[in-house]
Amino acid sequence: MTPDPLADDVIDRGEHALARLSAMREADPPTTGGRVLSYVYDSGLAGLDDLALRAARLAHGVNGLDPTVFASVAGIHGGIVDRVRGILRGGDGVYGSVTSGGTESCVLACLAAREVRGRTAGDGGRIVAPVTVHAAFRKAAHLLGLEFVGVEVDPDTGRVRAEELLAAVDSDTVLVVCSAPSYPTGVVDPVAEVAEGLDSRHDRQIGLHVDACLGGLVLPFWPDAQAVEPWDFRVDRVTSISADLHKYGFAPKGTSVLLSRGRARHRAAWFATIDWPGYPVVNPTLAGSKPLEPAAAAWAVSEALGDDGQRELVARTARATDSLVECLSGIEGLCVLERDPGPLIAVAADRDVPDGRRIHPHLWADACARRGIAVQSQPAFSQVRGTLSSSAHLTVTPVTVRLVDEIVRVATDAADEVRGRPAPTPPPGFIDVIGALESGALSPGDIAALDEDEVHALVAGVLGDGDGDPGGEGRDQSMAQLMAAIERLPEDVGARLVRAYLAAVME
Repeated sequence: MTPDPLADDVIDRGEHALARLSAMREADPPTTGGRVLSYVYDSGLAGLDDLALRAARLAHGVNGLDPTVFASVAGIHGGIVDRVRGILRGGDGVYGSVTSGGTESCVLACLAAREVRGRTAGDGGRIVAPVTVHAAFRKAAHLLGLEFVGVEVDPDTGRVRAEELLAAVDSDTVLVVCSAPSYPTGVVDPVAEVAEGLDSRHDRQIGLHVDACLGGLVLPFWPDAQAVEPWDFRVDRVTSISADLHKYGFAPKGTSVLLSRGRARHRAAWFATIDWPGYPVVNPTLAGSKPLEPAAAAWAVSEALGDDGQRELVARTARATDSLVECLSGIEGLCVLERDPGPLIAVAADRDVPDGRRIHPHLWADACARRGIAVQSQPAFSQVRGTLSSSAHLTVTPVTVRLVDEIVRVATDAADEVRGRPAPTPPPGFIDVIGALESGALSPGDIAALDEDEVHALVAGVLGDGDGDPGGEGRDQSMAQLMAAIERLPEDVGARLVRAYLAAVME
């Protein structure tokens, strides 16, 4: 056979690319091992990760666009839907689509709700949800021409009252959303009570979606799950549920499920057209062409775990969570925020101790990071009825059980380092803007009138050397300082500046 010089060149350049990729990944925190307490969900079983990679390789190259060509697409997607439907107590009348992640599942739930109600973009259709619901629903409202109506929660408990949520529902409402659990603090919204009120007082076509992207595959297996009122398809009025397999299904990123009660709601999220000269286009999700690799990996992991494996991994998660809650509750200056049974923990400054003994959670999170444990900072959230405190968030996974002693030591040492320190201040790159806004020298409208290059210049000092180069030491900017800026900026200004910040990082 005649050698192919192109093949040789491709292999050589590919090896160099892999070497560069390896170098880039060395700068990332580890995605396994349990030292990142957000974003990643580690089963602690190396063999499960290997299985996922093998399954993805077997599915490599398959286009999930058309199951009539690649029959494995229907088989894998159907298997995933069957599995999740069973866990969430759905019967034969519940149908599902496999999506690329929680945000896509949530957007599709909102799209289906709009279509079922016969509404169109911009005609005043509304999504009603607690302010603690995932930001994906605000994104869905933006994309779909709907209005997002956030109902305030108790600032001390993070809980929404069902009666207040129901009071916000009107004839323009297309969807009510509850969380199981809400991400910020881990409380489960009163789904059954909301369902009862919707059933007795409102149009049956108004959807009730439960966002269980995080909780869907962990709460049903939690040791004291019965302590929480039902929130799944056992509640007849629930019309759809989202659940991610790449969270507590322990699959690689890129797989979620949207389950809907009834074919009409399920198919309302689909797009289909024959109004062009090419092949008939039918898409159950937002993407057309899509890889089968993530779904294949998720399916294989799910098959391998079964209920007994899933239950054991959740039990390990629960043991680690209980140990961490006990430890964090005993650290002077911190308090664990109210939560329901589940793998989420949020801590805030303890207002019952003197100022000199309090711990600001964002300073504490930064101190934990310096010791090799990544904890997620969450900014304070302003409401008319009272502000939700600045907090630090921990997502516990099965592998955490191996690191409890180390995390406790880090949490304690970090607390001792920052106890009594004053609240963090915004980074220098934002100070002038914040001062001008607070003095009235600048208005939010002035910021809105800036073009993107001018906004980029505002954040350049935070990222780098002040000349628009995001390559300087600003990449190591304290997260506590960035949170302090977000807490002092008006919402629309803050959103634009943090968008510019992350865009500059990516650029």
